[in-house]
Amino acid sequence: MTVNVSSRWSASDYGSNAAFVPALGQAALSLLDPQPCELILDVGCGDGVLTQQIVDAGARVIGLDASPEMVEAARARGIDAFVADAQALDLAGQALRFGQFDAAFSNAALHWMLDPKAVAGGLYCVLKPGGRFAGEMGGTGNIETLRTGIRAELTERGYPVPPEDPQWYPGVEEFSRLYAGAGFSDIQAQLIPRVTPLATGLAAWVLTFRSGWMDVAEVPESARPEVALAVERRLAPMLQRPDGSWFADYVRLRFTMRKPL
Repeated sequence: MTVNVSSRWSASDYGSNAAFVPALGQAALSLLDPQPCELILDVGCGDGVLTQQIVDAGARVIGLDASPEMVEAARARGIDAFVADAQALDLAGQALRFGQFDAAFSNAALHWMLDPKAVAGGLYCVLKPGGRFAGEMGGTGNIETLRTGIRAELTERGYPVPPEDPQWYPGVEEFSRLYAGAGFSDIQAQLIPRVTPLATGLAAWVLTFRSGWMDVAEVPESARPEVALAVERRLAPMLQRPDGSWFADYVRLRFTMRKPL
């Protein structure tokens, strides 16, 4: 399985510091509009909080995630979840195992998958003719202030920071062109700036969402709390409100599309 090495997750940290991710995924979920008895694939299901709402709508859901710890957390909720690489969804035998899906969904996961062409092609393969794909991911400009601050802090401290951030944040044209090339039609996508409150603070966000990134930059575990606090101090003028609360400069790319009949 080829997985983005910067995508490393603690289910407990995620539950404590990332509750806003499934909470703000409601808009994308409404685009999916899951129906009773449908077979739906959740790509990047995480700990299964949002997946559970698809199940509650009466659908049968298969959740996939590259993180064993997150899959374990999803299974603990009763989700039918599996460790899998969404960049290899067209593996032989998939149809025999699950059948083809009526729909696919993804929230806050596609930007971690660095072979988006393989993801798009695999999703096309697993959907029935007429099947739909809906969801949301990071788009152009996503957390730009946060990413710039983290990079600057790590660089100043002498850590070997790669020249490019290991995420894919496309614009509407790039995203639509790639999925049209995979065969999808009726593609609708839009970029949505979304100022996002960080209830547990910016340092906690860094430790939760950039744990794998600090692996890549070779930051020792013992130094990470200090680094996270330094990033927080650096970005306070931009991302802290007068009342002391924190926010992140998210930009979401929300989309729907269909596999032609």
